[in-house]
Amino acid sequence: MRFETGIVAVALAFSTLTVLTGQQMAVSSGQTVAPAFEGWEKNPDGSYNMVFGYFNRNLDEHLQVPIGPDNNIEPGGPDQGQPTYFYPRRNRFHFKVRVPADFGKKELVWTLTTRGHTEKAYATLIPEYVIDTQLPMLDVGNFGRDAEGRDLLNKAPAVQLEGPAQTQVAVGKPLSLSASASDDGMPKPKPAPKGGPGSPRGRADALGLRVTWFVYRGDGANVTFDPPQFKIYPDYRLDSNSPWSPGWTPPPLPPNGKFPVAVTFKAPGTYVVRVMAHDGGLSSAQDVTVTVTQ
Repeated sequence: MRFETGIVAVALAFSTLTVLTGQQMAVSSGQTVAPAFEGWEKNPDGSYNMVFGYFNRNLDEHLQVPIGPDNNIEPGGPDQGQPTYFYPRRNRFHFKVRVPADFGKKELVWTLTTRGHTEKAYATLIPEYVIDTQLPMLDVGNFGRDAEGRDLLNKAPAVQLEGPAQTQVAVGKPLSLSASASDDGMPKPKPAPKGGPGSPRGRADALGLRVTWFVYRGDGANVTFDPPQFKIYPDYRLDSNSPWSPGWTPPPLPPNGKFPVAVTFKAPGTYVVRVMAHDGGLSSAQDVTVTVTQ
């Protein structure tokens, strides 16, 4: 399930930004989220990863959908590691669900209901949906068309937590988290192109290692990061702090390869905070589950 959105922005003197996208109107908020099956990968042990993403039709609104009737993966669910906090726009290759080697012709179905509207993504081992190394580099940006990506020389960056994968903190008290990340130096750092979404390179993101922390589960509206983190989703507007924003360049890498952050929660509950290392073509991630108490 793939979505291609050629977006032409129209500035309006209203609180809601409206954008033309083909036959439909995409707006800042009030829209639904569609799950997407990106394809499958084969693991060395013979099992498979079903890879999913999603399309939040809102340009700006974030949505939370807890695990349950409105957010489930079956068979074997409802909880199979899918997100509960949905960022705007198209978020590709967002998570994986491992299935056994004998999965055969079965289907894995992700059902998502937002604003009373239910949509499903059907994951199968159809040969045409196999994911090779080049596909994510092409779909996330345009790096897969460059020599390093096209010749499959690029390797995904490595990221490792600098502490436990489960922790606890009180409401309002900053939680210190840290991760280390490294990359093979490919691709070479390059700012996001300055052409608009309709230009040949307009969909491309910046190249070079970048690391960010974000909320994967829980209400992200209740979470703040210090320092503030850049966006994980395509926002083509100038100065939007997104790797797809024209001219955006990955922040300088720390000499020690460590990426610390202080996270503060405004409400109790269980959250998953994810750290992602991305080189503009491929990515790796690690999760920290945080129990927040009063």
